[in-house]
Amino acid sequence: MSEIIPVISATGLYTPPEIVTNEELVESFNTYVERFNQRHAAEIEAGEVAALAPSSVEFIEKASGIKARHVMSKAPLLDPEIMTPRWAERPDEELSVLAEMGVKAARDALERAGRDAADVDAVLCACSNMQRPYPAMAIEIQHALGIEGFGFDMNVACSSATFGIQTAADFIRAGHARSVLVVSPEICTGHNNMRNRDSHFIFGDVATAVLVEAKDIAPAQHWDILGTRLKTVFSNNIRNNFGFLNCATPETIGTPDKLFVQEGRKVFKEVVPMVAAMIVDHAETLGLDPTALRRLWLHQANQGMNRLIAQRVLGHEANEDESPTVLDTYGNTSSAGSIIAFHLNSQDLAAGDTGVICSFGAGYSAGSVFVRKAA
Repeated sequence: MSEIIPVISATGLYTPPEIVTNEELVESFNTYVERFNQRHAAEIEAGEVAALAPSSVEFIEKASGIKARHVMSKAPLLDPEIMTPRWAERPDEELSVLAEMGVKAARDALERAGRDAADVDAVLCACSNMQRPYPAMAIEIQHALGIEGFGFDMNVACSSATFGIQTAADFIRAGHARSVLVVSPEICTGHNNMRNRDSHFIFGDVATAVLVEAKDIAPAQHWDILGTRLKTVFSNNIRNNFGFLNCATPETIGTPDKLFVQEGRKVFKEVVPMVAAMIVDHAETLGLDPTALRRLWLHQANQGMNRLIAQRVLGHEANEDESPTVLDTYGNTSSAGSIIAFHLNSQDLAAGDTGVICSFGAGYSAGSVFVRKAA
C-alpha cells in the first residue's frame, strides 16, 4: 500500500471590518485611567490604592510593534465604562459568533482550493478560547458547512493552529481522512484585560483556516508538508484562569487573573531561545539548512521576539521579505497569527521555495511546520 502524503491545499482568512488604531485605544484607556484616579483620589492620597498610569502610542509601538487591530465589537471596546466586546446573545438555533467567523475563513480556503465542502472529511477548531465547552465549535462549523464526518475542538493557546495542522496531517497519513479543515477563530479581545496598561493593546480578532489534504487530490498549487514538530514546556508566565469551575470560588469571579495575564519579560527571555533552537534542530533533522530558508512565517505576538528568533535561525538580521509582519495591522491574534502571515505572504514564492510556519505561546507551546511550494 502506497504512503498517503498530506499537503496544505489552501488557506483562508476572515478579517473583521472594524479597526481600532493605537490613537483610539490610548484615548479610551487614558480616559478610563483619569476617571479611575478621580474616583479613588482619597484612597490614592492615603496610599491605599495605587494610581494608574496613562498609556501612549509611542509606548505601545515600542513595546510591541502594533499600530492597529481588527475587532468584532469596536464601540463597546473603546467605551471607558465597558472596555469589552458586546453583542446580543444568540439563540441556540442561530450560528454562534465564533462559528460564524470560522465558517467564513473555511469557505475562503475551500474556494481557493476549488474544493466543495462535501469533499471534506473532518473539521478541527483549533484556537485559544472556545465560546463554550460543548457542543464543540468544530461540530457546529462542520454542520454549517454541510460536511459529513467528524469534528472536535483543540486548545493549545497560540500554538493551536500548528498543532492542528500536525493532527490533520496525521489523520491523513493514517487513512482516517483525505481532507481536513483546521479552523482558528480568535476573538482575543474577549479574553484581554483592556484596563491593564501592559496588555490593553496586544490583541485583535480574526479567523483563519488551513485545508490539509492528501497530495493526490490536492490542487496543483499546493504546499508540500516536509515535516511537523510540536513542543510543550509548562509555564505560568502566560495564563488565563477563566473556566467553568470559577463558580466553586465565587469570591474571585471577575478578578484580573480570569483574563489574559503574562510576565512579558520572562516570556521573552525564555521563549525566544526555545523556539529558535526548535526551528534550527527541526530543519537540520529534515536535512535542511536553516540559514537558507526562503521565508519564516512566525507567530505574531511581538516584533522584538520575531526579530531575534529570525536572526538566530537565519544567521543574520531578517528583512521583511524573509520574515514578514502582519502584527502591525492585525495585532496579536493568537493561534491565527502565523497563518495570517503565511496566507498574505506566500503567493510570491516560486516552486521549490522552502519556509517554516511557526507558532509559540502559552503553555509554553510551540509548533513548526516546514513547507515547500509544489512544482
